[in-house]
Formats: sequence, structure tokens, C-alpha cells
Amino acid sequence: MTSRSRPSLSIVPISQADPDFDQVPPHDIEAEQAVLGAVMRHPHTLAELRPLVDESVFFRPVHATIWQTIIGLADRNAAYDWIALSSVLGKVLRTLDDTTYLHTLVAGVMTTVNVGYHARRLRELAFARSVIQTGHRLVQLGQNAQDLDMTEDLRAQASAACATIAGPDVRGWADPMPLSATGELPTFPLWTFPDWLSDYCAALAEVTQTPPDLPGCLALAVLSVASAGHLWVRAPAWTEPTNVFTVVALPPGSRKSEVFAHMTTPIRAAEAELVKRAQPAIIEAQLARRIAEAEAERTAAKAAAVGDPVQQANALAEATSAALALESITVPAEPVLFTDDASVEKLASLMAAQGGRFAVLAAEGKIFSILAGRYSKTPDLQAFLCGHAGEGMRIDRIGRTSERIEAATLTLGVCVQPGVLARLGDTPEFREQGLLGRILYSIPDSLLGNRKANPAPIPVAVEEIYSVNLSKLVLSLHNAADERPRHTLTFTPDAREEITRLLAQTEPRFRPGGDLHHMTDWGGKLVGATVRIAALLHMATHLKDGRDRLITADTFAVACEIIDYFTQHAQAAYDAIGADPVVADARALLEWAGRTATSRFTARDVLSGLRRFKTMSGLEPALRLLETHGWLRRLPTAAPSGRGRPASAIYELHPQAFA
Repeated sequence: MTSRSRPSLSIVPISQADPDFDQVPPHDIEAEQAVLGAVMRHPHTLAELRPLVDESVFFRPVHATIWQTIIGLADRNAAYDWIALSSVLGKVLRTLDDTTYLHTLVAGVMTTVNVGYHARRLRELAFARSVIQTGHRLVQLGQNAQDLDMTEDLRAQASAACATIAGPDVRGWADPMPLSATGELPTFPLWTFPDWLSDYCAALAEVTQTPPDLPGCLALAVLSVASAGHLWVRAPAWTEPTNVFTVVALPPGSRKSEVFAHMTTPIRAAEAELVKRAQPAIIEAQLARRIAEAEAERTAAKAAAVGDPVQQANALAEATSAALALESITVPAEPVLFTDDASVEKLASLMAAQGGRFAVLAAEGKIFSILAGRYSKTPDLQAFLCGHAGEGMRIDRIGRTSERIEAATLTLGVCVQPGVLARLGDTPEFREQGLLGRILYSIPDSLLGNRKANPAPIPVAVEEIYSVNLSKLVLSLHNAADERPRHTLTFTPDAREEITRLLAQTEPRFRPGGDLHHMTDWGGKLVGATVRIAALLHMATHLKDGRDRLITADTFAVACEIIDYFTQHAQAAYDAIGADPVVADARALLEWAGRTATSRFTARDVLSGLRRFKTMSGLEPALRLLETHGWLRRLPTAAPSGRGRPASAIYELHPQAFA
């Protein structure tokens, strides 16, 4: 008995594609061929097309088979060029005699400039065919419903049939970032700190009449300065450094600089002590290098002056030895714990000089404009991305000595004005490369207008204890690093169970409808941030012997309280990103689109339909904001075939923009 043969790659006449239709359904065979040919000829285009294309968009069945085969090969990390594909299809279809058709698909594609346009066209044509099929289904339901008692059942079946084409198509869309701010936010839980730290933060907030969130977040930053690079912490399945990024948003006039000065005073004192201790070794190395330089110059001059070949060889060997001795002498860098202003290149060099351990502590948010490219003209985030993760760095620049960092650990503790926070979304690389997801945000209510004229001063004992404890923590960890550069903290068994439980509780929050669904970049680091905070609290609680103790479940539970605070503030920060005057324009544009049921439009459509915008230049910032936040996207248009003008840009709204 012969087995049933499967369809081959032979051309199927369009008139035979579906005899049930009186007319040929809408389709575009050339576009289908272009998409398949582009993927086989330029494999990198698959990443762009896969969110938009599946087998259902192809009118010709054999094209759907080719697409499914490509996806199967790609999922196995196998090649899917036309040669590899023909081999697999020969086994799948069994009747393939040659590779002519696949080669024809590839040969017909010279450029991928229009492949996105073709993919979207195929998806739209496929939707049109599904509308026709749904119409046929509705006709059949109506003709078969002859009994009036079946009316309710008919309505249900008709609704179900229509639902297949009425739902939004979200393929290729990411979740949009909210434009609106959230409601009331919690105050930083200072009670989670040990007494010596919580008492000082509360007293400092009182005397400066600032929200406790500012000293609370800075307390984590200064603890990070003390621990980062010296201490790591092991969770059940991974290891984290103990540095954190904190950003507090407060308006001008909030006395940020005063709070920063008070919180960092012990850090400055510890830094001065470290410089004092390092001076003898630095001076000794400088003298040794100066002597070695003189010796290298003397031997080099001697080798150059010798004329006898034998003597010159001996002199050259002596000069080489002296040069190598010079290169082996490294003058230690003077200890520096933090800066408040540095270019990206300077920051990377400072990190390298300090063994990868460094911090940026500043009362203003200038660092973000530097990262966005104020000096380099292009965003440069390597130092911050590697510095947060504890990764190694290789810094090679023309005309400068290469620098290597085995494990960079950077601390960030800055206060920004709300406008700076709002403009973080103007640099797409900040989110695309993961910087925004690494920050612990705080957006407290300002006390401006409600500040006391005569607040209580900080008790002398409270200030002294804070200064002594923090300075000792910095110095003790530096001293311990001389004997053991990197120490790893671990958790008790019950604390490890709590970490696993937090992982399980967090994962569902990334799903559609979850509170972290639109900010998975931040939520993905939530548990890791909690582990880091637990380590910092552990060291602040056990100043003398924290390195030798296990982190308890109670400490981790307190860290969870802090991360709950940061989660709510991060949600507000993500909502506020882009919240400048352009946001009002963006909201007006969204309202116009909803009011007029407009899902696709050009810029000219907006200018003619919404009088708020007078010129194209006035409209562009709102379009750009909505595009960077994922509310709309620019559709690819077909490139002009000759010297004609390119088609006007068409924008498409997110399918669930008004859900």
C-alpha cells in the first residue's frame, strides 16, 4: 500500500487555491516570496519578522510549510539558508526533486529595505481573509438556524465567531510605559535600619526639614560605599555584589546638598584616614620608580654609546633588565571613595585606579546628562552597567594606556529634580540597555511650604555614633580586604527558603495584568536588589563581626519591607518618565485618537484634526514621546522605486491603547 504523498513545492494556480470562494481571497504572493527569500538570504531579518509573521499569514500553503521549517531550524540554532532548508524540506515533503523554487525565492531578493513593509502587508491581508471566512461562517449559522428557540444559541455562536476577528492584534508590540503618575506613595521605613542609623536619619530629616526618604536612601548608598567590592552575597542560585543605585527626586530648594554633606561626612573622614595610611607606600613606590627611571635612562644611554658589538649586547641586556624593573614598579593610586562629578572616561579611570570600587554621590543629577552624551554625543553606559553587575571591564582608548578591572562595583547615590527624572525616557538607551531597571527610585513628597522654622537639632551623641560607626565600617572592610580581597556573605537555611519564596511570588507579577508587567526590566532585578539590601543591613547591624555571621531570615524580611517601598516608587518613576510639557501634548493626541476612533494616521492627519498643534515641529516631540513609550509605532513604507518622494510616515496606535 502506497503512503499518501505530501504537498510539494510546485506552483499552485491561484484559481485552484480555494474552490469554495467565488472570488480569489486577498493575497500577495510576491510579498510572501519576498519575506521568505529575505529570511533565507539575510538570516538576521528573522528577529525583526518573527513577532509579525506566523504560518497563518501565508496564502500559499507551501509558503506556510517553508516558514514553519525555518522557525523549527532557528529554534534549534541550526542554519536555515536555502541549501540547508532544501535538505530538511526534502525529508519533510518527500516529493521535493530539486531546489529550484527555494533558489528562486532567494535570488529574487536583493535588499531587505522593504521586508518589514511586506510582513505587515501579509498580516493585514491574512486578517482580511479571516474576515471573509468569518462572514461565510455567519451566513452558514444564519441559514441553519430555522428554529426560533435557537435564537440565544445563535447569538452566542455569532458572538464567538466575531470575537475571532474583533480582538486586538498585539503581535510585535511591547507593553507601553504609562504616562500618568501614581497616587500616594509610602514613606521610607527608617525603622528597618539598626538604631544608630535610623536615629541619625530621622534626626537629620528633622533638622533639615526634608522627607526621611532622602537620608534613608543615602544611608543605603553610604553602606554600599563601605561594602561594595569587598563583600559579595550568595543567594541560593547566584551571587550578587553589595552595591546599589539609588535616585531620589526632589524639587529645587529642598536642602539636598545639606543632607548629602551630613550623610557623607564619615565617608570623607574615612577617605582621609585611608590616604594617610597609604602615603608611606605611595611615597616609597614613587621613590623606587624615580630611581628605576634613572637607572633605565643610564643603562639605555650606555647601550647607545657602546660601539663594540659584544659589549653592546651586554649593555643592551642590562638596559632591558632595567626597563623591565621600571615597568614592574606600580605607584598605588591615592585612595578615593567617591566623586560628585566626572565624565564617563574619567569615571572609568577612577574605577580602574581604585580596583573597581567607586561611587558617585551627588546632590544633583548631572551624571545622567553625561551618560546621555553631553560630552561624547552618544550614550555611554558601560561603566554603570558593568559597575552595577560586578562585571569585569576592559578599557582601551587611542593614545592612552589600557585599563583592566576584574570586577567593577559602582555605587550610585544621587538626588535629581523631578524634571531630570521625567527626561530619563528621552534617552531610549537608558531603558533598552537596562540602566533604568537597575535604579532604586524614591519620589517623596516635598516639605516645601510646610517646613518648621525652628526644628530640633541633631543630638550630639546620635551624630557621634553615626560618624564613628560608619567610619569604622569603611576602614575595617578596607583592612580586611588587604588580607582577603573578596569575601562572600551567605544566608541561613530558612533565609534561603524566603528568597526562593520571594522569587515564586514575584514571577506572576510579570504576567499581563500584573503590577510589574510593564516594567519587567526593573522587576527582574527585584529579588537581587532585596538580597543586596539584606547584606547591607546585616553589616550595619553586625559592625564588628558581620563577615563571620550568616544573614538571617529576619534580616531578609526587613529587606523585603524596603524593597516593597522601592517597588511602589519605581512604578511611580516609570509612570513619570517623560512627564514634561510634552506629556500633555501626548495625552491630547491619545485622546484625539480615541475620540475619533483613529488607529492609523499621518502627522498631517493630526495637524488637520487637532488644533492644539500648529506646526510639524510642535507635533514631533509628542509623537517621539509616544513612540519611545510604546504607545505608537511608525509603520514601514515601501521605498520609492525611482526618484519619487518617499511616502509620508504612517503611525499606528498600540492595539490596547484604549482597553
